[in-house]
Amino acid sequence: MLQRGRLRHRRLPRGRRRALHLTGSGKKPEANRSDARPHWLPASVRQAAPVRRLAAGEVLFHHGDPTRAIFEVESGRVQLVRHDAGGHRLVLFSAGPGESLAEASLFSPHYHCDGVATRAALVRVHAADAVRAALRSDPATAIAFMAALAGQVQSMRARLELRNIRTARERVLHALALAAGPRARNVTLPGTLKDFAAEIGLTHEALYRTLAALQADGAIRRRGRTIALVMRPDA
Repeated sequence: MLQRGRLRHRRLPRGRRRALHLTGSGKKPEANRSDARPHWLPASVRQAAPVRRLAAGEVLFHHGDPTRAIFEVESGRVQLVRHDAGGHRLVLFSAGPGESLAEASLFSPHYHCDGVATRAALVRVHAADAVRAALRSDPATAIAFMAALAGQVQSMRARLELRNIRTARERVLHALALAAGPRARNVTLPGTLKDFAAEIGLTHEALYRTLAALQADGAIRRRGRTIALVMRPDA
């Protein structure tokens, strides 16, 4: 609710405010960032990795498939997805250009979820055997890999915090504030509104209604996929 020119909402813990994987500050959402590869991957593994082209909706791997590779998104977007007992689709992670995915299955015989392209994508395929060998032989690579996983854990915790916020209005505002960063107000959605809804645990219908209400109240401004926070919930 807007009260005396200030939005009053429950605040997320301070250490979890910068972990949501959206594009902040109005940057272009899907530029190719092949020069921003995960720094923990050694050059020998990168150079040997083939590139696979995915169409929108194409499955990169299925839950239960043998773990043969981890993946790095060159362009487009790929989500890690699971389905609950009721058949509802749960988005665990959404990887954009320069981000990698499926590392959690590297030391498991099978993938723990589905990898699905939400838009046309180019994905670099890093052989699991080669990555494991590099981690075993190079302590610096292993430490950098652990740091990358720690960042993913922080991101997951932030999404869990968001899903614990009961009202759609508060959840959307906090998700946008997290994506923008601590001082910015603009967020450019890297995917569709439906993708954003799935990432924060709302139906797309609930998200559309909430954004319309926030815009009508003057809490946000929208221009295409860019959303400006007029008043941050943590201000």
